[in-house]
Amino acid sequence: MMVLGIETSCDETGVALYDTDRGLVGHRVHSQVALHAQYGGVVPELASRDHVAKLAPQVRTLLGETGVPLKDIHGVAYTAGPGLVGALLVGAAFGRSLALALKVPAVAVHHMEAHLLAPMLEAEPPAFPFVALLVSGGHTMLVAVEGVGRYRLLGESLDDAAGEAFDKTASLLGLSYPGGPALAALAAKGNPGRFRFPRPRTDRPGLDFSFSGLKTFALHTVRDHPDDEQTRADIARAFEEAVVDTLVIKSLRALDATGIDTLVLSGGVGANRRLRRRLSELELERAIKVCYPSVELCTDNGAMVAYAGCVRLSAGQKETPGIEVRARWPLAELAAPTADALG
Repeated sequence: MMVLGIETSCDETGVALYDTDRGLVGHRVHSQVALHAQYGGVVPELASRDHVAKLAPQVRTLLGETGVPLKDIHGVAYTAGPGLVGALLVGAAFGRSLALALKVPAVAVHHMEAHLLAPMLEAEPPAFPFVALLVSGGHTMLVAVEGVGRYRLLGESLDDAAGEAFDKTASLLGLSYPGGPALAALAAKGNPGRFRFPRPRTDRPGLDFSFSGLKTFALHTVRDHPDDEQTRADIARAFEEAVVDTLVIKSLRALDATGIDTLVLSGGVGANRRLRRRLSELELERAIKVCYPSVELCTDNGAMVAYAGCVRLSAGQKETPGIEVRARWPLAELAAPTADALG
């Protein structure tokens, strides 16, 4: 089965082709970073308009690059939530229209499920069950992944997601959008130990996260110290170390609580080098296995949507007439496929 995946939940226009026999055939991602940079964050209306302009050309280019004709597509998968409603509607309307024209089934994909299953696209995918640390601009959560559609939420952010805290702290330091990569680059120049930020909610039991207080701590630190390049770098390093330590501590707690020995890192913040390095060190210290999607599959992309959609289409799932997208879509509401279609 050849499935076209479409991702338009926020500010990346991602398309991909996944085949049950060949695996990932090809994928393309158009980033809107330059479009939103002047505003310091994503402008929903501009994001939707750019998806309208870029989606069809992206699909045409993908088909040309892979040599796959439209007639060989057996199903269409599109992100239906959570995300920006306008942006989601662009992908959903395009996907449903194309499926109707080709007379093939379409399936709505949960954005978080797509991230959770992204590691299955790697040459050595993890075996179920595993604990997933999903960290992005909009979400920070720990999930016990027992199979496709069988997810148990262990902990989540009670306020700002880690990626959001990165962006806001980067703005405090005068860095450009997107803030996460810019802050990480500045942190690499920082001196360790000059500042120490708190590790929020690690002094008590539980697996939930909270990063709003860390952001406030960064604000006061910036205000109370000289505004020079080295100080900004030292603050960036202390902030990044605090976030990474918090994520690692909670991840280890989740492994201990579930008795699972495999941790999967996914989401945009999963590309952070300091976080990957710390988790790799833990593999040796704690005899656990840590799996990562490739960096290009950590951020929003069509490949993960194509794979997740292919699993569900192979199990016989398809959408009824009408288009529905959801800005909020709790992972707990997602049902498991009716058959094991992982093959």
